[in-house]
Amino acid sequence: MEFDVSAMMGDMGVGAVVGFVTGYAVKKVMKLALALIGAYVVSLLWLEQKGVLIIDKDKLFNLAGEWTHEILTLGEKVMALLPGTAAFLGGFALGFHKG
Repeated sequence: MEFDVSAMMGDMGVGAVVGFVTGYAVKKVMKLALALIGAYVVSLLWLEQKGVLIIDKDKLFNLAGEWTHEILTLGEKVMALLPGTAAFLGGFALGFHKG
C-alpha cells in the first residue's frame, strides 16, 4: 500500500476551495435574507403606526423565534451532510468570515 501525499493535498485543496465558496455564499444569502426580513418588519410597524394594520407584537416576535430555531436545525442538518474534512470546514470558516 502506497501513501500518496500529492493526491491527498489535491483533495484537501479542493475541499478548502469548496468550503470557502460555500461559506462566502451562505453569509451573503444570510445578509440578504436578514435585510429583507428587517425591511418587512419595519414596513409592518410603519403601517401599524399609520393605523392601517393592527399587529400583535408578542405573536410576531414569537414567530421570529420559531424561525430562528428552524433555521438553526436546518443548518445542523446541512453541516451533517457536507463532507466533514478539516480542509472543508477551515475553508468554510474563512469564507464565512470574509463574506
